[in-house]
Amino acid sequence: MTDTRYLVHGVFWDGPAPAGPGAACGGGLPVMRLQDPSGTVTDLALDAGTRLGFRLAAAGKFCLGHHKVHGPADRDHVLCPARAAATNGSQCEPCFVRDDSRLIHDFHRGGRVPPGLRAYLMQPHWLYIATFAGGASKVGTASQLRKWHRLAEQGAVTARYVARADDGRVVRVLEDLVTREAGLPQQVRAAAKAAALVAPLAAVELDTRNRRLAGETRELLAGAGGEGFEVVDEPWVRPDLAADACTPAARHAYPHDLAAGAHGFRIVSLSGSVALAALDGSELEFVVNLAQLKARIIELGDHGSDIPAVQEALF
Repeated sequence: MTDTRYLVHGVFWDGPAPAGPGAACGGGLPVMRLQDPSGTVTDLALDAGTRLGFRLAAAGKFCLGHHKVHGPADRDHVLCPARAAATNGSQCEPCFVRDDSRLIHDFHRGGRVPPGLRAYLMQPHWLYIATFAGGASKVGTASQLRKWHRLAEQGAVTARYVARADDGRVVRVLEDLVTREAGLPQQVRAAAKAAALVAPLAAVELDTRNRRLAGETRELLAGAGGEGFEVVDEPWVRPDLAADACTPAARHAYPHDLAAGAHGFRIVSLSGSVALAALDGSELEFVVNLAQLKARIIELGDHGSDIPAVQEALF
């Protein structure tokens, strides 16, 4: 992959879900998905010990295309034919308009969706409560096929499933109910997740908070009545690769802007899209938000990051 420009589609956790805590399968390996100039998409594995070196090869962000959904496990990723600049998140306006995924959020309010997306939404869905490294928590939803992977990609430190819904309409009605009645948000900003990993709270504190919120949510759902769902109490199993990133230890925020320049580091651990990384020639560890590379063009190679002048915390 060296000396070729790649459009970064992001970090994905597509491996098999762990069978349970301590299972031999720790959640598979995450990958950085890359598109070369010919349109070929390849996956770069991000394992502990992987060295990632690159330089930014173009200014700004570029469109990642759009998705056409044909069923629960059948979708096409259509690359942007114009290779246009991104004007709406990580899409150009024409690709944003064509993207089936944008219609999901209004489905439970009576919004019309294409037949393929309807088939996807009519599969079972799960409602969860996730807690992140700084204690921020949210309510969210995941389809049956992405039940574990969605939380892995979001970088949860601890999470619990609180309901299993018959379909995507019911689960989003429940999600809105929890936000309205319990005050739990449906989003935690990616930048806030990364910042929290510089000084994560202790695991027991985060798990206690998540357990309490999940219990309160289950009580709310049980009292709400209605059909099409059942209240559940099931823990989510965090991937092994995220353990070190989520454990309190001395580390620093990565001081360089990923939107420009050259960078290189060795991955120690990965939570969602946020890496705990070591720089060449330094014993310090840094928190690097790889989500900042999404929709940017990079060139892989033997590049390195300048070692910043930082002072270790005094104990």
